[in-house]
Amino acid sequence: MVHAGTDRTLTAQHGRRLEYFTIAWNMLEGLLSVIAGALAGSIALVGFGIDSFIEVTSAGALLWRMHVDADVERRERSGRLALRIVGGCFVALAIYIAVDSIKTLLAREVPERSVFGVVIAVVSLVVMPLLARAKRRVAARLNSAAMEADSRQTDFCMYLSAILLVGLALNWLLGWWWADPVAALVMVPIIANEGIEGLSGSPLR
Repeated sequence: MVHAGTDRTLTAQHGRRLEYFTIAWNMLEGLLSVIAGALAGSIALVGFGIDSFIEVTSAGALLWRMHVDADVERRERSGRLALRIVGGCFVALAIYIAVDSIKTLLAREVPERSVFGVVIAVVSLVVMPLLARAKRRVAARLNSAAMEADSRQTDFCMYLSAILLVGLALNWLLGWWWADPVAALVMVPIIANEGIEGLSGSPLR
């Protein structure tokens, strides 16, 4: 019994370390993506960067919940509030990307080729699956739906990385300037769906 309790404590500590890493990684990824996107005029890169900042809020909410895990009522109340805030941010981001992408296509605003952006997308594609897998292992050991949901959000970031990479690579290699705003538009329903789910405020246990 003591061994089981110790193992759960160590697993929970590992889970918290994963969330700290997620926050640090998304802060860096978001900052670099927004800067690279602003320099290149890439709505896909800027949108990806802002999404990373929203993911920081989500990871921070889960980390806080892990610290107040014993207080069930407080945990559920804070969980619903955090989900709605994050959901609202995702919906606002989806609207922003949709409007700016359509404007870019109509005005034929050609983004610069961003090799740095391609590197960011590739690195994210390598890191995100590993991080998601580690979170799922912790979720299984703790029987934590919250950590499991967070691992799916990490998968969600991986999908956006893949879409971003395709758009940037097509612009870089083939000169298809429209691939960047189109890639951003492909992100919109994925981001909006995540936002709508968050706004529902379903508590994570």
